[in-house]
Amino acid sequence: MEIHESAENYLETILILKGRTGAVRSIDIVNELEFAKPSVSVAMKKLRESGHILTDYEGYITLTEKGREVAERMYERHTFLSDYLVTLGVNEKTAVEDACRIEHVISEESFDKLREHVNKARGKQD
Repeated sequence: MEIHESAENYLETILILKGRTGAVRSIDIVNELEFAKPSVSVAMKKLRESGHILTDYEGYITLTEKGREVAERMYERHTFLSDYLVTLGVNEKTAVEDACRIEHVISEESFDKLREHVNKARGKQD
């Protein structure tokens, strides 16, 4: 099943907020992304229906295994690409913004090869 860029962003945001605060509710996502409450509510409903998140009776959101896989993949891409662009001399703000766009369109194959190349150049094993 293909997941859209906006859903990937929501899942990545849930992962980041969970790591930062330990618990996530829709209002936390609203505040983090500066989106309207109704937009986040609709997105959370779609993510629940697609099996990417669970919401408990108090409104706390958790990632399912399926949701965590997507979130971690996006977060890995984002951090890797941001860091790499900074090492190339791109200013941090631009690197983060560009990485956010690139992470959604780069294929798995291209990302894997780029990561292998960078790790080899840095003397790391993948």
